[in-house]
Amino acid sequence: VWDYSSWSPIIKNVSNYPVRCNLYFKTEYNESILNGAYPVLEEPLIAVTIESDGTVKRADLGSKWYSYEEKIWANAIILKDESTNNNYAVGATIPEEAIEAYFVWIPKYRYQLWDLGLYDSLTKIDTTKPHEIPIIFGDYNTSDSANGECTTPMESGASGNCNVGDYMTHPAFISIPSKGFWVGKFETGYEGATSTIEAEVNERDAIKIIIKPNVYSWRGIQVANAFFTSYDYKRNLDSHMMKNTEWGAVAYLQHSKYGSGTNVRLNNNSASITGYQANNEPTCGYTGTNEECNRYCNDKGCNVSYPNSILASTTNNISGIFDMSGGAAEYVMSFVKDNNNNYIIGRHNEATSGFKGVLGCPTCDNNTSGIIEIKDGENIPSSNYYDIYINTTNNNYDYFNRILGDATGEMGPFWRLNSRNLGSWYSNHSFYIRPHQPFYQRGGYYENGMEPGMFYFGLANGSIYETNTFRLVLTPTI
Repeated sequence: VWDYSSWSPIIKNVSNYPVRCNLYFKTEYNESILNGAYPVLEEPLIAVTIESDGTVKRADLGSKWYSYEEKIWANAIILKDESTNNNYAVGATIPEEAIEAYFVWIPKYRYQLWDLGLYDSLTKIDTTKPHEIPIIFGDYNTSDSANGECTTPMESGASGNCNVGDYMTHPAFISIPSKGFWVGKFETGYEGATSTIEAEVNERDAIKIIIKPNVYSWRGIQVANAFFTSYDYKRNLDSHMMKNTEWGAVAYLQHSKYGSGTNVRLNNNSASITGYQANNEPTCGYTGTNEECNRYCNDKGCNVSYPNSILASTTNNISGIFDMSGGAAEYVMSFVKDNNNNYIIGRHNEATSGFKGVLGCPTCDNNTSGIIEIKDGENIPSSNYYDIYINTTNNNYDYFNRILGDATGEMGPFWRLNSRNLGSWYSNHSFYIRPHQPFYQRGGYYENGMEPGMFYFGLANGSIYETNTFRLVLTPTI
């Protein structure tokens, strides 16, 4: 039985042939609900399907190899040896040892605003806030001129003409114009590391990138080195370090009807190995010690590894993204500017991101002029690769300076418990960035207990931390 529903004619009723014939070729499968926001595959990306036991097979692009309607997100890989791309036929198993990196497609969408995030104080938690976020896929930008829509403001603290109930194109798809983007399925690992210490390296070296389950997360790296390592990885795919708004795009998709729609299970592996899942949800927040209520470990006593860790996936199945709750805290690309439009690139001389700019805590270096400028760092990259925030008060609860869509201020109201700021969505840790600590970190750390999650946002100075890593994004434009 032939199914011609996805086939298109090449030649129909060719009159100069002795026998009339109809020839068909099978077209690429496109899920209708994506409305043009279909996965963009450009070499060396290879579309794959992943079975529940982790087996990877080359996808048949003419068949249903993904389905966001069924919460099966599109996956692709990059091989260690790209010259072998054609060695694997459709349906063939691709061995794990041949794979360098896994990616998952985030289709372009607009979402319905439920909260403008205009919070300027700590009040109380509202446990009724978590809900299914309505989204509509499509290669389309919303506009103030359309009924029930608004133009995406894109700026820190801005709401534009947006109101609760309006649909707004998510900003992650506008700053780098695209039909969507591929995001690393796991935290970035360090190729060849055989211990957690060996994966703590502060260097710029794209050759060391590996994005796989059950490897040591690359930590101890300044933001500048993380950015340029990501940037150098695959220029033809516009590789870059994940931005804060791109994290927000994944978070909102996860909490739509196309994702798991619940709190993502913590990766509590204390060796910072990717793809793990806690056996049980922690029952208390950060304590600084490994108590029973906040259990973490690096053996099978309290966690399981990929592919059995699907509760730590954004889809509650193997097609989703992992390590977005716990594991290592993830630096994302954003900057804070001061009143003079200077980029704040760190706290003091011993705690900088590695970029050129000014320090956010000049008194830490006994500087009487009020400004210390760092001129020997990396140049600030092109503006489409980072988000800009404003904050001059040093309050870590100026949530109204959020960018709509970044999964920060919209997750309020916020409250404080034992010096910890918590948001209304699953009591995730919620500290707004400030000049002293101008860089966001997302997802949380393995020992943070019940505070990590998709909606966790913390603050750091951009320098070397054994607790911090980064994630890659690819934005091919074909």
